[in-house]
Formats: sequence, C-alpha cells, structure tokens
Amino acid sequence: MAQDEFSRITGLPDDLGIDADLQRTHQVLTVRVDTRRYGKPVTVVAGFDGDTDVKALASDLKRTLACGGTVEDGEIELQGNHLQRVPDLLRERGYDTER
Repeated sequence: MAQDEFSRITGLPDDLGIDADLQRTHQVLTVRVDTRRYGKPVTVVAGFDGDTDVKALASDLKRTLACGGTVEDGEIELQGNHLQRVPDLLRERGYDTER
C-alpha cells in the first residue's frame, strides 16, 4: 500500500472508514428551537465541520421525523419543535449533542 492510502489520524488503511466515525464523535452539535414568522417553531442543528455531508443528514432526519426542512449556512433547519427527538437521532448516527 502506498503511504497516501493510510489515514492521517489513525495510521490505519483508509478502506476501513474509521476517520469518518472519529470525525463525527469529535463534533459537538447544538440543537435549539427558534421561532420564525407567524410564531412557527423551527428546530436548528448547528456545529458541523466542513467534512460532514449535512444535506444527506438533513434528508435522513426529515424522512425520520416526517417533516420539512432545509440546510442554510451549514445548519439544518427542521420545521416544527423536535427538541426531544433530534438529539437521540443524532446520537444514533454517531454525533455528540448538546442543547
């Protein structure tokens, strides 16, 4: 194996995919509820680093929660107040959260 086929973080082969898991655990995501126009609640997930596929995660959360949402400025916005469920869903996917 060439040197560039090994992880810079762990030194293990890239094929194992350990770097992605480690990057997820080092991020601490913030979950909060904001109020938008007409008093509608929006759950906001923030704190992603540049390597995270935020759009794919947002799509997965929207499907799981059966709600609408978007990604703006690197933050996930979900329609409705999902403060009780989102931290648990993120932990299931390997992220650390705070409120």
